[in-house]
Amino acid sequence: MEKKGQYPHRRWNPLRQSWVLVSPHRTQRPWQGEVGQKAAPSGVSHDPQCYLCPGNQRAGGAVNPAYDGVFSFVNDYAALLPDSPAPTDAPVSPLMVAEPARGLCKVLCYHPDHSLTLARMTREEIRPVVDAWTREYLELGGLEWIEYVQIFENRGAMMGASNPHPHGQIWSTGFVPDEPAAETQAQRDHLARTGHCLLCDYVEAERLAPVDQGRVIFENEHFMALVPWWAVWPFEVLLVSRRHLGALPELNGDERDGLADALKRLTTRFDNLFETSFPYTMGFHQSPTDSAAHPEWHFHAHFYPPLLRSATVRKFMVGFEMLGMPQRDITPEDAAQRLRACSEQHFWPRD
Repeated sequence: MEKKGQYPHRRWNPLRQSWVLVSPHRTQRPWQGEVGQKAAPSGVSHDPQCYLCPGNQRAGGAVNPAYDGVFSFVNDYAALLPDSPAPTDAPVSPLMVAEPARGLCKVLCYHPDHSLTLARMTREEIRPVVDAWTREYLELGGLEWIEYVQIFENRGAMMGASNPHPHGQIWSTGFVPDEPAAETQAQRDHLARTGHCLLCDYVEAERLAPVDQGRVIFENEHFMALVPWWAVWPFEVLLVSRRHLGALPELNGDERDGLADALKRLTTRFDNLFETSFPYTMGFHQSPTDSAAHPEWHFHAHFYPPLLRSATVRKFMVGFEMLGMPQRDITPEDAAQRLRACSEQHFWPRD
């Protein structure tokens, strides 16, 4: 008998107000496409050629201090600049609209040890990273012209990371980018329609699902990690605060510890799934800093990993995904079960 949910179906994403196609029977098709290389942690704690290691010269010429904790700096090759002149070419059609895009982009090094990742750092080492993210949100969001602070990490060459040193980025923008803007509208609509927070309602609904059919990977006192009902990427994870709050500065000390614990546990499970240094794009979505009140916003993080079948086979967003709608090959329930089964003891012990 076919397992329930193993036929093609669509699932609604209330955060993006859009659909995703689920086609679980496609996992049976043979794979003759691209096979990547299995990634292993770096074996050196200091790489003299790394432009993020302490004391080294960066690509832009500046020299890093001999930092022994977290370290942030303005990106030497920033995608956005604080001052951006208006386009000078007059559009030939009202369909061709352009405007200045201002911003301030920073890099945050998590640790001086080149060989580490969040998965191989301790909870005690991750907590200062959480504190640094909070400081950056406050400082950048406190600038009058900054409307959003996007904190994110691209982990691994498969996700376009140009350097394996443990680090992330912070792009603060003079506008609210498309993804958080869409989530703002969805959460605002849900609050207006029901009087409830969208993600508070969703977390409660996930708790009602039977464990063997559910999508929750684990919980601690302050955070829940789950494969969302509407996941697009094979092992996509939503990390959501259990208390309703809008942004990092609203976390108390225990909740910051809880976030560090959740990041450690989740990224370790990722690595253990295929015994590789697991690639992903991760980012926090939180309240805009546009001076408006945002009671609708609920703090959360998205993890978008590309791996599908193994450490060397990834999911591609092509064809129908680009021209029609997002599509996934394994159900969120199957993905959650596989992540639940992973150990929280890292397969690659730290020296």
